[in-house]
Amino acid sequence: TFLASKTVMGLLFAIAAAGYVWAKGSTLANGAGIVMIGAGLGFLAPNLWLSSAISKRKELIKNGLPDTLDMMVISVESGLGLDAALLRVGEEMKKVHPTLSEEMQLVTLESQMGIPRNEALGNLSTRTGLDEVRSLVAIINQAERFGTSIAKALRNQSDALRVKRRQAAEERAQKTTVKLMA
Repeated sequence: TFLASKTVMGLLFAIAAAGYVWAKGSTLANGAGIVMIGAGLGFLAPNLWLSSAISKRKELIKNGLPDTLDMMVISVESGLGLDAALLRVGEEMKKVHPTLSEEMQLVTLESQMGIPRNEALGNLSTRTGLDEVRSLVAIINQAERFGTSIAKALRNQSDALRVKRRQAAEERAQKTTVKLMA
């Protein structure tokens, strides 16, 4: 579908460029160049859309991670196992953070299909491509390997992510005053 959209957009941009060339009455060499540039821009347009969608999805997941970890801490401390906590949090966060909820449900489905939990969490890390998720997966795997409290590890990770999110917001606020002055 993506490659088809690239082809269709390339053709549409080429046709639009050809219409522009025809309306302007340009020479053949200039017209061919403009049509080729139009086709190239059309071919690259879906890539720009895709990179924008990826960055938006990453931002949504990053913003929902501290809240989701808090819910996981509560679930694990109340006696649920990690798999049950992932399932419960995935269901509970559907309305608040739907993208992260979807990822949590995918981890649960992979675990239910027989994929080991550490591998399912690794797949989550690969799918999201976020350093925060990668460190979370490493902390969970390390806590399981060494037998330490998963709830405590999740709480520490949640606090660190919340501080990081607050610092990023403060940084954006500082940049706003500079932009207003310019």
